[in-house]
Amino acid sequence: MKKLSKQNVYDILVGCTILGTGGGGSLEEGLKLIDKALQAGKEFVLADLNEVPDDAMVGIPYRCGAVSPETVENQKQYKELPRIAEEPALRALEEMEEYLGQKFYGVMSTELGGGNTAIAFYTGAMLGKYIIDADPAGRSVPELQHSTFYINGLPIHPIAVVNEFGDVAIVKEVVNDERAEALVRAMAVASGNSVGVVDHPAKISDIKGAVIPGAISYALKIGEAYRRSKEAKSDLAAEVAKAGGGYVLFKGRVSDYNWDTVDGFTIGDVSIDGDGEYAGSSYKIWYKNEHIISWRDGDVDVTVPDLICIINDDTAEPLTNPNHQKGMRVSVFGLPAPKEWRTEAGLKAFGPRHFGYDFDYIPIEEKYS
Repeated sequence: MKKLSKQNVYDILVGCTILGTGGGGSLEEGLKLIDKALQAGKEFVLADLNEVPDDAMVGIPYRCGAVSPETVENQKQYKELPRIAEEPALRALEEMEEYLGQKFYGVMSTELGGGNTAIAFYTGAMLGKYIIDADPAGRSVPELQHSTFYINGLPIHPIAVVNEFGDVAIVKEVVNDERAEALVRAMAVASGNSVGVVDHPAKISDIKGAVIPGAISYALKIGEAYRRSKEAKSDLAAEVAKAGGGYVLFKGRVSDYNWDTVDGFTIGDVSIDGDGEYAGSSYKIWYKNEHIISWRDGDVDVTVPDLICIINDDTAEPLTNPNHQKGMRVSVFGLPAPKEWRTEAGLKAFGPRHFGYDFDYIPIEEKYS
């Protein structure tokens, strides 16, 4: 067990924002949750998978929805509804404990993202539970079935869903994870495009072999590399890519961007004109909450499950969707996906063909080594 310092947690969340590939929630809002827990005198205690008793129950608290801002129409629609004081995902964990009739030993992040990892940390700290050093994604992902739980056949149900208005649902059973995605996403769409969720409640012995171990420690490594590079005023993209065994893909200025909120997802693209050694070339990235496919000069470059990450060079901060501006200086770098996603089952669930593209995944290192 390791008690995390405030700097540790901040570094983890910055690392998660980078590994969030444009999605995973707001780092700013995530840091506010961490500060709120610290001000309440709470602690963040990280537990290695092997330190957790086999019969210990673990829950997965997170937010599901779009990453784009709420529209004026939505704000008007929900103006008269009440608001609950609790974070919806924390309330969902409490509802799941009541439904199961037992307490969780610890919590696990559903993905690595500045918002969603913070929600797991906050929920764990506020309820006095351990934070497990693992997750089922190793990055951020757009859909509920984009999970190593899914490719290992672990059931997602029961599922607790809570929105900020206080509506609570327990989904006792679902046919499959795709149905879970459809049902939970529909609840998010009806709730200002965001709901708190807890799913995959299970004993650690049942999930130990179906997650990515050390995911939080990896995010800490990335976040520390980012902080050191920022302090040294060195090339952020190059240093963070090096820390993650990845590659700088492109540097330039945003020339165009488009996005919309569609069926509970933020879907869009960003185009970049090259600068310096990349002058005369162009780069384009398509995203569905997270960056999915990139093209250089019209040719496919990097695809899921590998990670496509962007740094805003004007602010030296990780860039999340859909926060682009024309003329913004950016650096794009890629990181190799966790090995679990590179399996046949992983690629079927989270390769380019899942998103309707008629080409296969090629590992990033085969293009850039």
